[in-house]
Amino acid sequence: MTLSAFRADPLTFGHGPRVFEMFLEPTCPYSCRAFAKVDALLEAAGEDKITVKLRFVSQPWHMLSGLLVRCVLAASSLPGGKETARTVLAAIAAHREEFEFDHHFGGANLDATPRQIIDRLIAYSGIPLWDAYAARELEKEIKWHAKYSRQNGIHVSPTFMVDGLVQADLGSGDEVGKWAERLRG
Repeated sequence: MTLSAFRADPLTFGHGPRVFEMFLEPTCPYSCRAFAKVDALLEAAGEDKITVKLRFVSQPWHMLSGLLVRCVLAASSLPGGKETARTVLAAIAAHREEFEFDHHFGGANLDATPRQIIDRLIAYSGIPLWDAYAARELEKEIKWHAKYSRQNGIHVSPTFMVDGLVQADLGSGDEVGKWAERLRG
């Protein structure tokens, strides 16, 4: 991909004035639980009333975090944009153990190469990631997510922000109704 051809689609869903930002790490079980609630949140709060923005906060104890964040963001540059990225993120969530180390340090993935992990993700998602993954321009997008997280004091996933303010009392285990109520308030 050339610089002029590369474009990562913003991972935004809905089109309302209230903004709910979800800071996720693709293999974190709590992030996976939060990600699974995006559609229900949009339905409960109204797609015309809220905008959900997915952000990524790579965490070093999730050993494949950086690799998988790159894959998700690469997918957003492919046809289908944010929906293609969502497919890749859903494949990771559905097969989380295939992309994580046992107890964050061991297990079968210790012997897997990054190429094998990406090929596994391609097989599960059906999305051909290799060309987009190799785009040098993708690094700018990855760095933007890291910088944005740090600027907002986000260090763990999932973390939620409403209209630019961190909501420390919201968690992935909350009912969608609690999130929707916060957005109405």
